[in-house]
Amino acid sequence: MKSKKAVAYCRVSTEKETQDQSLERQRIELTAYAKEKGYTLDCIFEDRHSGYDIEREGLLELLDFLKQYPQSALFIQDETRIGRGNGRMAVLHLLQKYDTTIYSMSSDGEMKLNDMDSMLLEILAIVEEYQRKIHNAKIKRGMRRAVENGYRPELNISNRGNPEGRERIDVPLDQIVALRKKGLTYEEIAATLKIAGFHVSKATVHRRYTEYVQEQQNQ
Repeated sequence: MKSKKAVAYCRVSTEKETQDQSLERQRIELTAYAKEKGYTLDCIFEDRHSGYDIEREGLLELLDFLKQYPQSALFIQDETRIGRGNGRMAVLHLLQKYDTTIYSMSSDGEMKLNDMDSMLLEILAIVEEYQRKIHNAKIKRGMRRAVENGYRPELNISNRGNPEGRERIDVPLDQIVALRKKGLTYEEIAATLKIAGFHVSKATVHRRYTEYVQEQQNQ
């Protein structure tokens, strides 16, 4: 498991130069607050955007960092720095998934969620779990349909063995076409090929099949 990290997030609502002092104050205070709690900050992320805006560069970089280093500690001035409205709940949901401990200066400790927020996050987690189950069920159905229609990955995929352990970068167009003709979706085709050792995305499958269809039409 990757080592735990400690980071801070600062935000002001506008790009006005008058907000510079507020950002600087947040950086100084959060650095001292983290030290008080026994942490040294690895990084400080910041934004000059409204809390209702999800497309914040600093926020996106923060989430990427916390995904890479789960169970990290995040220091904020108060919970409104994370966001406002529905966007706030979306960010909290991701932080919960990354098992992030949030320290808020306004709470003088770990940030506590109210009952409504806790209930909403629990509902989001349940919905996401069922979405994952539905996704897996669709993939299994696609594989079953392919096999029932005569598809055999171990026979149809050439060079299936990979003794050197390298990740495949080639895309078996003939198999994409064959599976598409059997009625599989692009998502199901991508999942089927991954099982056979070809790590291609749904987008790649769609692009290659579209190119194939265009080539056939131009002939």
